[in-house]
Amino acid sequence: MEFTIRPMTIPERMYCYTQSQQIMAQTGCIGHLRGEMGSSGEQFFSSWDDHMRNLKTPEFADELDAIINNLRLDQPGSFLSNRRALANYCWDHQEARIRPGDDDYGFRLDTETYSYLLRLNPNRGFYNLYCYCYLRESLARHLESAERGIRFSDSHYNEKFRVADGDTVRLITAGGNHRDMQVRYIDDYHMETNGEWSNNLYHICEFAERFEERG
Repeated sequence: MEFTIRPMTIPERMYCYTQSQQIMAQTGCIGHLRGEMGSSGEQFFSSWDDHMRNLKTPEFADELDAIINNLRLDQPGSFLSNRRALANYCWDHQEARIRPGDDDYGFRLDTETYSYLLRLNPNRGFYNLYCYCYLRESLARHLESAERGIRFSDSHYNEKFRVADGDTVRLITAGGNHRDMQVRYIDDYHMETNGEWSNNLYHICEFAERFEERG
């Protein structure tokens, strides 16, 4: 089978983790596979979690099986054949390291219809593979739209500023305190907030109205 694989871009790295239902629906996230290579490093134990079960067609399931089996072959480039091969592959692609100091590496594998975002960790005692599976067109469309950033406006739709998808914003209260939260792009008029005190889906105008009321 034909596929391409490359290190993830920085924006793509957010999508090799479980997202909210809103984001998974926007991106066409079918589900994710996780696997680990056992104490010997030569085995492969895996489990599957559905995210959008209606997208899990027999054609998709057959393709995923074929890809994993291909990557497990004992041949050059098949980095799931054992833990040593996985470690060598990761160390040879330092540009794929997701965060400095961590041993998680991100790669994107594309076929004609699907995209697979692979989060790899070569260490014993960890899951060595997380594979998040997407409809390729849906993921590409969402990533392209998210490049426009998240709009913040006042309650009359006057744009104040934009931030990149996944950035953190600071809210300063009327009393001078502050609270930080991550914001995620849903579409040009909706965003998702994620913080200790607030996990919500907002229309941009609704967000402005609520926080203007709070001062």
